Amino acid sequence: MTKSDYAASGVDIDAGNRAVELMKSAVKSTYGPEVLAGIGAFGGLFDAAALQNMRHPVLVASTDGVGTKVKLAAQAGRYRSIGHDIVNHCVNDILVQGARPLFFLDYFATSRLLPEVVAEVVGGIAEACRQVHCALLGGETAEMPGVYAPAEFDVAGTIVGVMERERILPRPDLRPGDVLIGLRSSGPHTNGYSLIRKIFADVPLDTFFPALDSTLAEALLAPHRQYYSLLAPLLNDQAGVDNPRQWPIQALAHLTGGGFLENLPRVFPPGVGAEVRLGSWPLPPLFQLIQQRGEVDAVEMYRVFNMGIGMVIVTAPENVKAVRQALGEDTWEIGQLVAGENVRLVPERNDYAC
Repeated sequence: MTKSDYAASGVDIDAGNRAVELMKSAVKSTYGPEVLAGIGAFGGLFDAAALQNMRHPVLVASTDGVGTKVKLAAQAGRYRSIGHDIVNHCVNDILVQGARPLFFLDYFATSRLLPEVVAEVVGGIAEACRQVHCALLGGETAEMPGVYAPAEFDVAGTIVGVMERERILPRPDLRPGDVLIGLRSSGPHTNGYSLIRKIFADVPLDTFFPALDSTLAEALLAPHRQYYSLLAPLLNDQAGVDNPRQWPIQALAHLTGGGFLENLPRVFPPGVGAEVRLGSWPLPPLFQLIQQRGEVDAVEMYRVFNMGIGMVIVTAPENVKAVRQALGEDTWEIGQLVAGENVRLVPERNDYAC
């Protein structure tokens, strides 16, 4: 057989078909009876009949990518964690409004399609979807030579979830004095990697750092943490509380690009800001290493990175103890809401604020 003109131009249809075969079982493992059509269909079909049992269902959708973390994954030859990254990031984004996941769609694009690499990424996506009972309803694999440089790839995803309208977060009556509870991150998650790659450009990824107790690759490619499994029980408990001011969770903020300074204000009503007390939680060694090696300004660190706090709960002062006990893991009171419009970082010495 002669090579087709399309393959000669850099697009291998046979490689795409092989990628589908390799990922098929992983994708189907996320299906429940509500999935009516998936792999091979022009569009995924999801039976929404169960939503009729809800009083006022609201669909919540979000699209995101993994950013330049994919370059480190390609460099290290470790692809499965990238699949977890994209799903968990999207799950967390709709979680902050109180939604549970229904289904996910992925998009993988590269210069030259390697079926085993695609299957590894999609395998990670399927694993992450199963953890939150979310169907991997469809996706696209694109081979685009000339658009992507050789060996480069990108991955993005879209998630759709649902919630009751009356349970939408954040609550509009957040007020000064409400407390910020920080939940630990698993690392930089999926943000700040352009800066990270610049700082460690001359360091092999297999370098072992005693301060990290791991190689650089292991630390930097740790999957973005997913908070739905941890917080869903608290959100479900709120359904039986008539007074919204008594809800354990008044608001949630996912600390992604923009860190503390830009993500916290996204959930505050007008006239409300926050003070974040630096030193109120243990700063992970990785962020210390990034700041020292890169000589990054302290305020810039809190604007770019999550600094060890991946999700923030806002709750009334009287609920703090119960919320922290219910979570069953180390959490920290990292600050409170105040009158104003911005986020102030208040160090232990209180010698500057931002």
